[in-house]
Amino acid sequence: MRKLFGTDGVRGKANLHPMTAEMALRIGAAVGRYFRRETDTVHRVVIGKDTRLSGYMFENALTAGLTSTGMNVLLLGPVPTPAVGLMTRSMRADLGVMISASHNPAEDNGIKFFGPDGYKLSDEVELELEALIEAGVEPAQSHNIGRAKRIDDARFRYGERVKSSLPRDMRLDGLKVVIDCANGAAHRAAPEILWELGADVIPVGVSPDGKNINRGCGSTKPAVAAETVVAHGAHVGICLDGDADRVVVIDETGTVADGDQLMALLASAWAEDGRLSGGALVATVMSNLGLERFLNDRGIGLERTGVGDRYVVERMRQGGFNLGGEQSGHIVMSDYATTGDGLMAGLHFLAEMVRREQKASELAQQFEPVPQLLKNVRFEAGQVPLEVDAVQDAIAQAEGQLNGHGRLLIRKSGTEPLIRVMAESEDPDLLNRAVDDVVAAVEAATS
Repeated sequence: MRKLFGTDGVRGKANLHPMTAEMALRIGAAVGRYFRRETDTVHRVVIGKDTRLSGYMFENALTAGLTSTGMNVLLLGPVPTPAVGLMTRSMRADLGVMISASHNPAEDNGIKFFGPDGYKLSDEVELELEALIEAGVEPAQSHNIGRAKRIDDARFRYGERVKSSLPRDMRLDGLKVVIDCANGAAHRAAPEILWELGADVIPVGVSPDGKNINRGCGSTKPAVAAETVVAHGAHVGICLDGDADRVVVIDETGTVADGDQLMALLASAWAEDGRLSGGALVATVMSNLGLERFLNDRGIGLERTGVGDRYVVERMRQGGFNLGGEQSGHIVMSDYATTGDGLMAGLHFLAEMVRREQKASELAQQFEPVPQLLKNVRFEAGQVPLEVDAVQDAIAQAEGQLNGHGRLLIRKSGTEPLIRVMAESEDPDLLNRAVDDVVAAVEAATS
């Protein structure tokens, strides 16, 4: 079992274990040694970050650890997470690093890794890295220490790649678009790209100060963007999170559409055009049952994975699928990117508006979601509530009640000490009873 790595890299509150400068130094040295397997060639690693204040500290610590093992470090500055995957491949680097805690508050931070192919690391590689981090590594000889260099045009390279995912003649002239960048990594790139494509851009969340990333804005808090859409009479709103790898869409009435609705639209459109590889969409166990029914009615398959966009990508690569994502808004289009790209997915929604000449409200609600209820229960270190007999009995009973009327999902969070209890059912009484009974059992086991 991995102890340091979670669902998406290493994550925690800045200056508390494991997100300390000392640990970042050790992590940098370990990954540098792991990926620098030959000594007679030049080795590169690219590092991007979002706009958190602690990003400076971790950028410097990781650079010190990496250069100590002979890695040459290319610093991209604030860029979206998908830009790191892109630049790792395009610059022929051995490793990519993104410093971000995604949609979490500014006090948190994290470190995500991409292999030389631009894809996130597997569980197996992360286990090997944990062993190296714990054991420590020998630094390179003094004449083999690496260098660090800033790359000034990373966001422009990323912008060109994002725009190239659309048809060359596709323009957004006449579309008034609210873009909420969550005061994060895409605060400059996203408005620029939309403007270059011809949109009338109304920016929100584009004044980062190191402490306001995701605060009252972005994909997890879209209320301000929704109000802005209505107030300005905009055609659509696009809300990104702090590192711009996830998105939600807001229609002209201020109604929010999640990743499931966006995946339904793209999957059906790609299937009609014969572009949906493998005839299926890849999504996680959290995606709504309504999405599954929508796809099945159109002869489109649904491949479910564990929670985390990297598990979605792994299944996509294994099965030859080219579209996948999460309800939370990670949308992966593997023809163009190696990881979730919120801005790219948002652009493809706009492209469908232009192509079909339809309003956002006509495209953003593709299916009626099955009512879904999610509750979280916090537990303390050392507790294993899901192994308690009373909890297992409560889960079995709830599953029996929902059988044929919905579904139940119980899982441990990969980023926080939480047990997530989720159920779906058209019967509200059954839905609430199933979740509440399991939550009560977990709370009793952790009290």
